[in-house]
Amino acid sequence: MRTTLSLDDDVARLVNQKMRRSGASFKETVNHLLRLGLMTPDRGHRKPFVVTPLRLGLPPGLSYDKVEDLLEALEGATHR
Repeated sequence: MRTTLSLDDDVARLVNQKMRRSGASFKETVNHLLRLGLMTPDRGHRKPFVVTPLRLGLPPGLSYDKVEDLLEALEGATHR
């Protein structure tokens, strides 16, 4: 199919760079890049990944002020 396509300057520059690297023609390069773009899943329909933080806190009687005691309580006497 023949068609006229107007490319933005930055897109044309990227296509030309790809052509030089691959040694392919303009037609081959544009078709390859369009295939890649059209086969990539549409990210707009995905549910966003959300991380829900949890407050873990410290066991009663322990604090970050006494790191040595904290390590021993959490990892045992062989933490060294």
